[in-house]
Amino acid sequence: MKNGLIVLSGGMDSITMLYDYKDHIKIAISFDYGSNHNMKEIPFAKLHCRRLKIKHYTIHLGFMHKHFKSSLLEGAAAVPDGRYDDVNMKSTVVPFRNGIMLSIAAGFAESHGLNAVYIANHSGDHAIYPDCRAAFVDAMCKATEEGTYNKLKIIAPYTNITKADIARRGQILGIDYSETWSCYKGGQVHCGTCGTCVERKEALRAAGIYDKTVYLN
Repeated sequence: MKNGLIVLSGGMDSITMLYDYKDHIKIAISFDYGSNHNMKEIPFAKLHCRRLKIKHYTIHLGFMHKHFKSSLLEGAAAVPDGRYDDVNMKSTVVPFRNGIMLSIAAGFAESHGLNAVYIANHSGDHAIYPDCRAAFVDAMCKATEEGTYNKLKIIAPYTNITKADIARRGQILGIDYSETWSCYKGGQVHCGTCGTCVERKEALRAAGIYDKTVYLN
């Protein structure tokens, strides 16, 4: 029985989870919060949902672009190059992004009679994103269980594995990662130098997957 909703960005991790847990997922939602790359990611989210016949919704969160501070919301030039463990990458944090998205997803799921929300955070996010860590996910799960009549759970099975591990899982599932988007700069092609591009390259290489992604650098 399909009793879950997935927060689906259109990136490698959430697309892998979509296929990995497709037998449990009834609805997918993407959030357009005005980031540089939302308009590159969301079409891929829609594409894969069409293929799997999973209903997809896009939720607009324009207030985040207007009121929140993050290099992801300030144009491509503001996004730093580097690795995720570099101090400058902290500028890409969108304050409490996953908290906001999970809260909305929980209400959406309960409204549609579902009792689980899936999110594809992983261990590579832990260095700079506090709302991707196990303690945060556990706290949000407790909150949704206490705050919903159906004791809704947050399910985050990738929390303690690497992006390379996720890519290996995707390879088994037959996912073409060129049909996903990672780059935070949101240009015509992946820049190849921002934190997400670097992590994408390394994960695919470590998984032994031929990288068909077009990179600027």
